[in-house]
Amino acid sequence: MVTTGFVVEVAPWDSPDGRRLRAAQRAELVAAYDGDVEPGTKPTAADVNVFLLARDAAGEAVGCGSLRHLGGEAAEIKRMYVAPAHRGRGVSRLVLGALEEQALSRGWTVLRLETGPLQAEAIGLYTSAGYAPVPAFGPYVGSTTSLCFERRLGSGQPTGQHG
Repeated sequence: MVTTGFVVEVAPWDSPDGRRLRAAQRAELVAAYDGDVEPGTKPTAADVNVFLLARDAAGEAVGCGSLRHLGGEAAEIKRMYVAPAHRGRGVSRLVLGALEEQALSRGWTVLRLETGPLQAEAIGLYTSAGYAPVPAFGPYVGSTTSLCFERRLGSGQPTGQHG
């Protein structure tokens, strides 16, 4: 997928670019929330089914995102991140669209995600892309720093099933 000078490609979870971007994301979140408040099992190469990198025209990895299958037709979006210098240029929307395409190609029609209340830009991206707030699911139930969203691909509507 190519748009606005950026390309999104499937990459190994453990690629150096992927590790660098995920470390930057974790550092931002730890600073914003004054510690690591992520509930549940952190994603790894063993449980992430798809990892994508966004590259600029020079080939620099500037964003990423991944999918973790939750069972049946559902998957969770994990580790969506765009480097600060590249924000506001459509990279996150490009990665999100590519993740949705990857999900559909695997027969996954329900995408869920968790973000935090301090991540206004992420909330704006997801709601503008058709993700609706849903009750916390899985490891996020009871978390005071988790906001959960869901989208049924192709309809833009939440499924009404949570868990």
